[in-house]
Amino acid sequence: MAWFFSDIVTTPVHTITGENAQHIIKSLRMKIGEELSICDSSKIQYDCKIENINGGTVDVTVIDSYPCKNEPHTKVTLYQALTKGDKMDFIIQKSVELGVTEIVPILTARCVSRPDEKSMKKKIERWNKIALQAAMQSRRGIIPIVKPLMKLNDAAKQAGSKAVVCYELGGRPLGELTETRRSELSLFIGSEGGFESSEVEEIINNGGAAATLGNRILRAETAPLAALSVIMYLTGNLGNENTELRTDNGENIHGGNWSYS
Repeated sequence: MAWFFSDIVTTPVHTITGENAQHIIKSLRMKIGEELSICDSSKIQYDCKIENINGGTVDVTVIDSYPCKNEPHTKVTLYQALTKGDKMDFIIQKSVELGVTEIVPILTARCVSRPDEKSMKKKIERWNKIALQAAMQSRRGIIPIVKPLMKLNDAAKQAGSKAVVCYELGGRPLGELTETRRSELSLFIGSEGGFESSEVEEIINNGGAAATLGNRILRAETAPLAALSVIMYLTGNLGNENTELRTDNGENIHGGNWSYS
């Protein structure tokens, strides 16, 4: 079922206008009688049926409404160092699909990409459109926001004790760090060259911690997706949180202290 966002949804009849209406009419070519869902700013999901298509507007009848169940209960902010080319497009799209709450691009010492203010403004606009499209595709309860570019030292102060920086030279198991940050976590991922040791120290000095993603070195566009997947799994936001993994002899190997290293 098609998925849309609206600040306010009126009941029992709601009129869809603007880009959403054009998408329904021209791109999806939906017809009267077809169903779609709308999520409002309070994360209430409205299941609707198209009653009328008139020019550039679409009238729908609200069939049912209830709190959207698609949002993770763990808030994850991704502080992503700028990457080369269109890798940021991919990172933002997939991070939204995986459940990230917001994304903050950061500028670090090893970033090759260093756009000027005008170029950065255009990139932020494009990235927010990508986030919107990914949120619609994955049926999110919110539209994750891509924030303005920050310098690493400012980002480290902002994240504070919630920060977890994935560092190729090692750190504590990600599961161990996630255990103490189950409600809110700030994930720091480097660019193609990773982080300098002084930058990791900056994050740690502000209350954060260094984490390992294992012995293999992941690409800049792979690391955030791997880390987010692990975090969502460990916090019960990926699959059935009540599912237990067991060994052949029945021993429980999945619980609150399960860790990934």
